[in-house]
Amino acid sequence: MLQLPPLSLYVHIPWCVQKCPYCDFNSHALKDTIPEQDYVEALLDDLRQDLHLVQGRPLHSIFIGGGTPSLLSPEAIARLLAGVRRLVPFEDDIEITLEANPGTVEAGRFKGFQQAGVNRISIGIQSFQSEKLRRLGRIHDPEQARFAAREAAAVGLRTFNLDLMHGLPEQSLEDALHDLEQALALAPPHLSWYQLTIEPNTPFASRPPALPEDEVLADIYERGHALLLAHGYRQYEVSAYARPGHEARHNLNYWRFGDYLGIGCGAHGKVTLPLEGRLVRTVKVKHPKGYLDPERPYLDQYWPIAAQDLSLEYFMNRLRLFEPIPRYEFQRLTGLTPERLTGPLTAALRLELLEQQGDHWLVTPLGRRFLNRLLDLFIED
Repeated sequence: MLQLPPLSLYVHIPWCVQKCPYCDFNSHALKDTIPEQDYVEALLDDLRQDLHLVQGRPLHSIFIGGGTPSLLSPEAIARLLAGVRRLVPFEDDIEITLEANPGTVEAGRFKGFQQAGVNRISIGIQSFQSEKLRRLGRIHDPEQARFAAREAAAVGLRTFNLDLMHGLPEQSLEDALHDLEQALALAPPHLSWYQLTIEPNTPFASRPPALPEDEVLADIYERGHALLLAHGYRQYEVSAYARPGHEARHNLNYWRFGDYLGIGCGAHGKVTLPLEGRLVRTVKVKHPKGYLDPERPYLDQYWPIAAQDLSLEYFMNRLRLFEPIPRYEFQRLTGLTPERLTGPLTAALRLELLEQQGDHWLVTPLGRRFLNRLLDLFIED
């Protein structure tokens, strides 16, 4: 029988100062002031309508993403978190993350966010080189990025994260390592270090920039990975490194196939319904104008995950993590019997993409290298 996993909450703030050419998230360039009060009230009303999906669980984590959530005032974030807490209890050690972009005005708000209840800030730095930031459409400069990181370290947060990209337009190995070295000099407890990808329906997709060759990308990853390990970081997820005890609890719940409610413009959710024997996905209205329309429901889409898709969905998440996968967990979180995996697992073991260690499965180095090939084994016709 299906069992309820931990429950997280994702809150989407859709506004940003300007849209970056690589971004395919649901974000909208700010043309006027943010309707803070109306939007916070709508978020809480949205959550009220999802309370039947909570099923008695406290919130394990909250992630306020976007867009640029740090454009909201600390007072708005305080009202939001207080309202959420009135509706759903928090775990004692709940992680509450807010995404922020560097900039002296926003960074100066970090203490206010911390006092509002945020205990983790994730700062979208992407690069420390002015020319690369310009190509990425970022509005901050390298010094503002360093200031924001120092501010996050100083305000009494539980932890903070820096987002850094590699594989940028015309980036050399030396450029990428220099960016990484500057990030490490700021001693973030957590570092998201990931390769730029060209997503469909973005300006970069219609006018692709010149990206590094595959050999350069491979060198960047190999040298950068070694540098991170040498500085005491552990890679626990495909694009995430952390010092011990600073792994992102919210992301871990995603990748361990936990549940999450999504509130806000275009927010996605995934929830287990044991009494109905199924898992469902939700999507909220995408555009701020429609989301704030009192005549329109917040929920835009709601559908059960088909049984033939569950194996792939489970492993697409689980295989992102660099940790053993308990064999019993698959049945507990999907409701499917382990026999359903006999064919894919036999093939994965034979191809040495997975290995079995007692009651756990573990991805091999070869499986990491050919992760898409491994995932293809779990596609059901």
